[in-house]
Order: sequence, then structure tokens, then C-alpha cells
Amino acid sequence: MTQTQPPQETSAPQENTPPPPQTSTPQTSPESPASPGPSMGRLVGVDLARALAVFGMYVVHIGPPLSATTGVASWIRYMSDGHSSVLFATLAGFSLMLLAGRREPKTGQAGRQARARIAIRAVILLALGTVLAMEYGGVIILGFYGVYFLLALPLVRLSARTLAIIAAAFALVTPQLAFVLTSLLTPPVQQSINTYDPLRHLSEVGVLDLLLTGFYPALTWMSFVIAGMALGRLDLSCATVQKRLAALGATLTAAAYGMSLLLAGKGALRSLAEDGPSSGGSGSMPPASGSMPPDGGSFPDMSASSLLTAGPHSGTTFDIIGSVGIAILVIVGATVAMDRLPRLRRLARPVIAVGTMSLTAYVGHFLAQTALSTPGGTGTQQSWLPLIMYVLAAILFAAIWSRFFRRGPLEYLLNAATKPAKHIR
Repeated sequence: MTQTQPPQETSAPQENTPPPPQTSTPQTSPESPASPGPSMGRLVGVDLARALAVFGMYVVHIGPPLSATTGVASWIRYMSDGHSSVLFATLAGFSLMLLAGRREPKTGQAGRQARARIAIRAVILLALGTVLAMEYGGVIILGFYGVYFLLALPLVRLSARTLAIIAAAFALVTPQLAFVLTSLLTPPVQQSINTYDPLRHLSEVGVLDLLLTGFYPALTWMSFVIAGMALGRLDLSCATVQKRLAALGATLTAAAYGMSLLLAGKGALRSLAEDGPSSGGSGSMPPASGSMPPDGGSFPDMSASSLLTAGPHSGTTFDIIGSVGIAILVIVGATVAMDRLPRLRRLARPVIAVGTMSLTAYVGHFLAQTALSTPGGTGTQQSWLPLIMYVLAAILFAAIWSRFFRRGPLEYLLNAATKPAKHIR
């Protein structure tokens, strides 16, 4: 949800700012030279990936349901289910590294201040997510973001290799752990926990939802965040790194989905969005990407065979590994495109601007849906026109705003709220 600036000045969910309008090339990152080069394209590519994640969420929340699409439209709708929010989570991990130190972790006073900024952002995102969930339900990802940021604090000084190992371990272990814990959470147990949960009294999203039974549960989704943190430690401007990551992304995607199809059959990759509405919120809001049943739980049928599937939001090991592979391919592809195709980079600047203010674009589309009574991606919504209008409106707003301001409206407020961290000694 961005272009470059010193990491200590960044905002979340995105952590970069748009380039000054008078220049023809993006701003450099803190590590890059003043002249244009691949290191600049590295973060501009991340901004482009954020914009794609924003538009993917628009597809899920505004576009027609998968059952109402055919051909290329079905592919777009299917890929947006789950994968756009996974891309968000992966980029959230990348953003943490922009705050904590890109290639080398900040230490001493700078490190303490960076961790304080992350913690402040986490609390604000959790609060903002809770407020929005009061109106729109569990589809809001911002509260989950806040939890991810808090849980990631002990990991911000680790190396790329260590982070990758932890992400892999989480992907292999946490889905099975989530399955066991969810099976133990009978309705009476959940009700007992929720009775003493102040967040649950305020909205549909309580602590139990944030950690285990929500749309983006931290227990399994931290795999995406930690994978993004590992990416943040790498030099994405290096051609060798780009090639290795592209090969890794393709291997993870093919292996995870191929193995799932082999073990679970042709329905292994089925989108759970076709299972009907879940607790998606009030008003015109659609259900989320389609994973959760109305009473929560990561595995709707609660059978062990569900652990072999890999559909969007199924939360299984195969889903996590395959989704990480897709996220890596999107990030690397956007980076390479911005590095090596300067004409495309210039043409894509309005789209990149959306990525520089992804928090504003994300929150804004919910508020606009309510204000304009826009139908969501439900069984009655058949037209792609509302989605196209929202995408164009976001691009136009971001392009105009970025010509006069370094940050989006919400990004500016979030950045201002973290300034007290500079007083930490």
C-alpha cells in the first residue's frame, strides 16, 4: 500500500514515500546513490507490488464473485482471493525491515527508536482495525497487522537466512497446530474466552480471532510476515539475487500446489469463496476472501484431509508455501520491471503512487463503499464497472496527491504519531 525515503520516516502499511513531482525518476533509498539505478527500482518495485495488492483487495471486495466470472476474469478473481492479502502481509514484513534497517539492523539508540516506532504503529493499526471492524467486520486486515508487528519485534535484528528458516518452520508447523487448537475450541470454550475479551465486545474481531480463528490469524500468517522480513534483508537490486528468488518463488509455487493436487485431488485448489458468505461485516461489505465459516475457524470442515488442500485462505502448509511463492514472484517481477524498463516505470508512476499510500487507499475504499452504497463482491454483484471505477479513482487521487505531498493522508498521520519515539535514549 509506496516510494522511497529514509526508513525512519516511513509509514505503514507501506513504508516509502512518492517521488517529488518535478523529477523524472524516483527518490533514492537510504542505501542508494543519488543517480538513478537498480537500487532505486528495488523499492519502486515494492511500491508497485503494494499497488497490485491494493487492487487485488478491491477485486475481492468490489468485483463480481468467482462464480459469476469466466476466462481471464475468473483467473484474476481467483488470484485475488487470499493472494492479495498474503502479498500485503509479506510486504508488511518487508516494511518492518525498512524501519529496523534494510541490509543491516539498527543497533543501540537507533535500534531502540526503530523498535519503538514499530510498536507505536502496531498499537495504532490495532486500534484503527478495531474501529473499522465495528462497522465492516472481520474482513479488515489492519488489526491483524498490528498483532503481526508486535510479534515480529523480537525478530527484527535477525539475518535473512535465519528469518527464512523461521518462516519455513512456521509454514510446516503452525497449520497443524492451528488445526489442533481450533478443534479444541468448542463453541462454549470460545464463548468463555470472548466473554472476557474487551476487543470482542467492541467488534467482531477479538484476541482469539486475531491469533487463531480470524480471517488472517497471526499463528499461521506470521509465516508471510517473516518471509517478507527475510526479503527485506536481501539486496533485491542484485541480478543474481533476483534470479535466485524467481527460481525459489516458482519452485515453491509449483511444489506446493502440485503436491496438494496430487494428495487431495482436483478440488485441492478450490477457492473457499464459493462456500458462501461468512462474517464479512455490515452494510454493503462483502464476505472476506472466503475462508472462514460464520463461527470462525481456519478449517471449515474440521477434517484432517483439509490439511492437504491449498485453496486461497485455507491456511494449510501447502497454501502458505504456495502463496509465499506467488508473493515472491510478484515482488521480484515488479522489481525487475521497474529496474530494467524505465519507460514502463514512467508510465506506471500513477499506479506506483497508489502503493505509496496504500493505507489511505485501503481504508478509503471501505469508506467510499459505504458512502456510495457500492455493492460488494456478493452473489448479486455481476458487473466489473464498479471495480474499474474504484481502481481509476484510486490512481487519480494518488497521482494528484503525490504531486503536492510526500505522504498520503493517513500515512502522514501515522508518521506523525510515531515521532515521540525519537526521544528514546
